[in-house]
Amino acid sequence: MTEDLEQLTAINPADIRFAAMDLLSRREHSLRELRQKLTRRFGDEDLIEHELQRLVDENLQSDKRFAESFLRQRISRGHGPVRIRQEMRQRGMSDSQIDAALQEEDPNWYDLAQETYRRKYGELSPEDIREKAKRSRFMQYRGFGLEYFRECIQS
Repeated sequence: MTEDLEQLTAINPADIRFAAMDLLSRREHSLRELRQKLTRRFGDEDLIEHELQRLVDENLQSDKRFAESFLRQRISRGHGPVRIRQEMRQRGMSDSQIDAALQEEDPNWYDLAQETYRRKYGELSPEDIREKAKRSRFMQYRGFGLEYFRECIQS
């Protein structure tokens, strides 16, 4: 009876692949994200690694593609380079992968910072020092250094 139970609970590599493909069909995932999600669900790290390597070999999972997609998504949300780098590192991207994606996309951070600022606050610059500090904190939270939005606050 226990042998039957073990057979029923045995992990099938096809199940791991199906789960990974299901995740990838919704959005790009980094290799690290897929590994974490599949490990929580299946637990067998050797089988998971084997299936993940198959997906990479077949180009169904690509960290390069993930980095490009993630970068475009965050830029469209008005996030700056500091925040984007931090979030990409949390998802398992190396600095070289992040740099390559940034060079490929080559966003104009000054324009993006000004657009993000204007979308939030309009054209008026603040007179009150507290309001300037509040706006500065918002822009820094979004991932922009002072050099990108200084004009908006002082003009």
